[in-house]
Amino acid sequence: MEEKDTIENNFEAQNAMNKGTFYSDAAEYWSKVPRTVNGMLGGFGKISSTDIEGSINFLRPFFQAPWPERLQTRRALDCGAGIGRVTKHLLLPLFETVDLVEQDPSFVEQAPKYIGDSSGCVERFINKGLQDFTPEPGRYDLIWIQWVLGHLSDEHLVAFLRRCVKGLAEGGLICMKENIACEGVVLDDEDSSVTRSAPILKGLIKAAGLKIIKAEGQDKFPVGLFKVDMYAMR
Repeated sequence: MEEKDTIENNFEAQNAMNKGTFYSDAAEYWSKVPRTVNGMLGGFGKISSTDIEGSINFLRPFFQAPWPERLQTRRALDCGAGIGRVTKHLLLPLFETVDLVEQDPSFVEQAPKYIGDSSGCVERFINKGLQDFTPEPGRYDLIWIQWVLGHLSDEHLVAFLRRCVKGLAEGGLICMKENIACEGVVLDDEDSSVTRSAPILKGLIKAAGLKIIKAEGQDKFPVGLFKVDMYAMR
């Protein structure tokens, strides 16, 4: 990407995040998306099992660490949960209970049906955007944030991460899994989101007072998709 393109992309993305309609445009887009795994993954439902496998492998060492560093498995939070794909396939098999937070009311309505018999282990189905959501202090062993932070402005992303820190139980962990741009910030004006480069995303993580303790890339995704990174933070 040429420097001029990067500057223009950054300018365009910053303008979009500062618009009063940044969040409402995204909500409108998602309100028209089918309440299916394929819908949640933008037509790439076939990558779901590969995605879950990568996430499990990323988390596994934290469950196997010696005490007292070992990650507890009492309760997790699924942020930007959609219909509960990550809750069903990643979090519920690993944690006793899960809370789910999602801004689209139709996705929240669909979630118990999609999750099925295990939905009784979901304590809270929360219908709220992350820019307006505050985790209960000390509640979560794991806060999992995947493919949703591009819908937050820089300011709201940092503020949300700071609130997440307070939502962690002792020894808890925040994990994010996000698309990564090669350079700068890239705007997707179809769904009103941005994709940040690794240096920019890491800068926002640092601004929130968090330290990355593990970073890893997702592999085995189809060619042509954005690179996807996973970060574990405390």
